[in-house]
Amino acid sequence: MKGAFVAALILVLVGALNWGLVGAFNFDLVAAIFGSGSGLSRTVYTLVGIAAVVVAATTGPMIRGRAAVRA
Repeated sequence: MKGAFVAALILVLVGALNWGLVGAFNFDLVAAIFGSGSGLSRTVYTLVGIAAVVVAATTGPMIRGRAAVRA
């Protein structure tokens, strides 16, 4: 479970970095790498969204002291 959480956290960070670049410079890094509207870029966006749900669902219990992610 810990590995899945780390992977989800990395994807969320990638998404946050991408949105930061879009907001600051109007530059979409994912689209630049994989092509705007391509199947691969849509897959990356979908994985980032799923990862955000996973991180949100597991971080709440961790903050409240009920660790959902175990070593």
